[in-house]
Amino acid sequence: MKKRVGSFAGLALLIAIAFLTVVSSSIQASAERPPAATADVKIDNFAFTPQTLTVAVGTTVTWTNRDDIPHTVVSTDGAFKSKVRDTDETFSFKFEKAGTYSYFCSVHPKMTGQVVVH
Repeated sequence: MKKRVGSFAGLALLIAIAFLTVVSSSIQASAERPPAATADVKIDNFAFTPQTLTVAVGTTVTWTNRDDIPHTVVSTDGAFKSKVRDTDETFSFKFEKAGTYSYFCSVHPKMTGQVVVH
């Protein structure tokens, strides 16, 4: 009986080591992967808020229309263009290159904004 208890203890130890190895690898992998960067712009009262947003390369910006009329988000250099967004609808774009991206609402061209990407 003593031998059987010892083999169960050895098996339990091997299972514990295997489990800890898997958990440790998973924790290390997620620690090495930075979280996805996001930022938000609100469309309300015929304005983009903030009007100028500064983000890092790789950031996804989401515009949300909080106005009670439709709007669009269109870059002046053609990098992105949303469809018409109704109340509470969103448009997202991931900025992969550094630069300054000016944009406007094609329905209301006096509405302007910019995203500065570093």
